[in-house]
Amino acid sequence: MTKPELATDTTMELETDPLLAALEAELVGPNVVAIGGGHGLAQVLAAVRRYAGTVHAVVTVADDGGSSGRLAPEFDIPPPGDIRQCLIALTPDDSVWRRLFEYRFEGSDVAGHSLGNLIIAALADLEGSFEGGLRRAEVLLRSVGSVIPAAPQRLHLEAVVDGTAISGQVAISLARGRVSELYAVPRQAAATPRAIEAIHEAEQIVLGPGSLYTSVMAALVVPGIVESINESAAKLIYVCNLITQDGETLGMDGADHLDAILGLTGIRPPSAIVAHDAAIDVEPPLAAVEVDADAIATYGVDVVTADLVDPEVPWPSHHPGALGAVLARLT
Repeated sequence: MTKPELATDTTMELETDPLLAALEAELVGPNVVAIGGGHGLAQVLAAVRRYAGTVHAVVTVADDGGSSGRLAPEFDIPPPGDIRQCLIALTPDDSVWRRLFEYRFEGSDVAGHSLGNLIIAALADLEGSFEGGLRRAEVLLRSVGSVIPAAPQRLHLEAVVDGTAISGQVAISLARGRVSELYAVPRQAAATPRAIEAIHEAEQIVLGPGSLYTSVMAALVVPGIVESINESAAKLIYVCNLITQDGETLGMDGADHLDAILGLTGIRPPSAIVAHDAAIDVEPPLAAVEVDADAIATYGVDVVTADLVDPEVPWPSHHPGALGAVLARLT
């Protein structure tokens, strides 16, 4: 299909916004990198920006569902949906631009599309590169951090589940069974240089929460990401999911989550796991993710618990303030 024509005026400069420069000069705190995708990464970014001096989000580029799944192949760009969520999470103030990035169409031939995804695609074309478009979006939104795609191009996620090859992020998320292999194709893909640089300079790296295989590990399996984490001197923290996910982690406890991450990616053990310490009421087959400190200790990992659930939302989600307070103590 022919790529739709977009405006060709590329005169916008990526100069530093004076107000943003002044705000950044006042920030004190650690250099934090959060890695993953989806709603979970957006939640942790809302927590991290409360204490960090510098924030970078390294985001999966393997999403093949919804608006992203339609736009990415059409414009030959990384899927913008998870990236858009991260940009919004790093934008603490309300503005017309923020509301535009949050807007979703409900009718006509653009039904189901997020306007923010379309804007990101347009900015990538105007700026001459996807990363240039993201930097422009950060200026427009007055984001307090930077969003970096894990790889410079869209990738395809592949897995082996109970001995059967499963292709695609959406299909993997729905497959029930033990995942014995997970990788991104093309196999020769490499991580975005800015992602590698951010990881090497980080003082704290946060993994999760989020879909274990199709968000958190989907970013980690990009060649170069885990290698950079293992070389980094940063403290590595894993934020455990609150509940299991149908199709990905049914029946898995905290130790199972950790074992899967270590075994499938080769990443070094985190210094700590952050977990919720109170009961969560969900309908079976879903269940709260139980974290046994003794089982986790066999990996040489500490368990830090707190009441982390946001009481104001209908579905179990991390409260950014409560999570941010715990992560700040672990810097």
